[in-house]
Amino acid sequence: MPGHIEDYALIGDLQTAALVGRDGSIDWLCLPRFDSAACFAALLGDEDNGHWRLAPAAGDTRSRRAYREGTLVLDTFWDTESGTVKVTDFMPQRDRMPDLVRIVEGVSGSVPVRSEIRLRFDYGSVVPWMRRSDGHRIAIAGPDAVWLRSEPEVPTYGKDFCTYSDFTVSQGERVAFVLTWHPSHQKRPRRIDPYAALAQSVADWEAWSAKCRYQGPWRDAVLRSLITLKGLTYAPSGGIVAAASTSLPEEIGGVRNWDYRFSWLRDASLTLGVLVAGGYLEEAVAWRDWLLRAVAGDPADLQIMYGLAGERRLTEYEVPWLPGYEASSPVRIGNAAVDQLQLDVYGEVLDSLWISREHGMAQEEHAWNIQRTMMEFLESQWREPDEGLWEVRGERRHFVHSKVMAWVAADRAVRTLEECPRLGGDPGPWRAMRETVHREVCRHGYDADRNTFTQFYGSRELDAATLLIPRVGFLPPTDPRVVGTVDAVRRELDHGGFVRRYTFDDSNVDGLPGREGAFLACSFWLADALYATGRGKEARGLFEELLAVRNDVGLLSEEWDPATRRQLGNFPQAFSHVGLVNTAFALSHGDAPP
Repeated sequence: MPGHIEDYALIGDLQTAALVGRDGSIDWLCLPRFDSAACFAALLGDEDNGHWRLAPAAGDTRSRRAYREGTLVLDTFWDTESGTVKVTDFMPQRDRMPDLVRIVEGVSGSVPVRSEIRLRFDYGSVVPWMRRSDGHRIAIAGPDAVWLRSEPEVPTYGKDFCTYSDFTVSQGERVAFVLTWHPSHQKRPRRIDPYAALAQSVADWEAWSAKCRYQGPWRDAVLRSLITLKGLTYAPSGGIVAAASTSLPEEIGGVRNWDYRFSWLRDASLTLGVLVAGGYLEEAVAWRDWLLRAVAGDPADLQIMYGLAGERRLTEYEVPWLPGYEASSPVRIGNAAVDQLQLDVYGEVLDSLWISREHGMAQEEHAWNIQRTMMEFLESQWREPDEGLWEVRGERRHFVHSKVMAWVAADRAVRTLEECPRLGGDPGPWRAMRETVHREVCRHGYDADRNTFTQFYGSRELDAATLLIPRVGFLPPTDPRVVGTVDAVRRELDHGGFVRRYTFDDSNVDGLPGREGAFLACSFWLADALYATGRGKEARGLFEELLAVRNDVGLLSEEWDPATRRQLGNFPQAFSHVGLVNTAFALSHGDAPP
């Protein structure tokens, strides 16, 4: 059975990723891309749905693990009665085809080790045909082929549709396993030297990490988050997936299970800011360019998310043969929210391009033309109700955050023309729109009796997204309405000291049964808002509590359950790590409030 969500570590090659459990089992791997069908899907079922466990054969073992500093290379140490072994897991940045490398090294004594691998293509549903060839075990089914070899070669045998290797390593001995995927109609992929690949991977990651600008008190946490964001990047396009997994539940046993292996526009401005602040301008440019390619076209057709290369069709369907993580069903592939109307994305796109220009990225003429076209569309549409930032599956409403982001779109368009009038355009209508939106939000989205902005017009429900009002410049942090909103969100959306996304009551705003945990990104937003409103000590205290819920290798999922003290939701979650980095930079800024 799969472990707890926080039991996993991430390894990847900047095109896909694997989740490795504390027990040495890889329970999730999609090949060749993040959004491809999984060949190891035990995470959402059991071992029969595909996994690869590599660990000491004896049961009396204790393990400890850590990433090599500044890398995405994972070392797990196993202590047994007869000695200690180390298993190193990584995926080298690929030349053509993806490779997964696992190296067993004897540290002391002499330890029997077992490799147990069940390949199951198409999300655990297809058992491949296995054969031997030239020192390899080859698994083939339909379009997929996987080659498995060891170096030096160790005996393997098959039993019950599983491939085993039993061997012993003594101090100083090493055995490397290499699993390589390729399309089944193509020739055998080129072999890699696993030990040379390890050295190159470590060197590549260390060189990348050396660029990190952050030198504050939380450098280790910030760097690990930046490495995680890099690990969730699809290098060929520059797109960043929201998470490496699908259908990890927001409530154990519930139906709030979504596919997050796509790129969301809502993450764009926050991610761009993090990459630029961290010193990673090249990645920021690639993300900006991905954004421009994805949103090109009719602004009426703008989507809230896209595929890794900007694909638009992300059809959602259910996978009935997988029971779901801890019986949390259904398991979903694709995401129907792609068809929703979320007006906030226009503000997020214009804010992202504003940020990129402010940090010296070249302003392409076609980028401004795209923004002008978006503003023309938004001028006529911003008054409409929508599904909002949180992709509710209930009725459309006039969400306050959506209107605030419409204000952001108009504001950034006006400021861009004020600074660069040569770009062309009339800022007059956008100024008028900016003023109108601001006036309307303050009139209809603000509860004067409770001194707080609400989730949608005329409601009493609250929404943690209103914590972003000072960050985007809609109101200054000193405004009493901002302070009141921070206090109300902190009080009414509290969940074990952290923050829920929005109010859960009989109104059933999101149209779904059940509840969810504390949303980690929103909890980081609260820390930012506390700091901005002059409560630095409280902000730092909350930030330290958030850091404490990371797992043993520094990773965060989407949510946290304070009752069971478990991580919830897809993992690792880019939005959570973006929040961590943003808050660390804010709290480390010398000019910020005490």
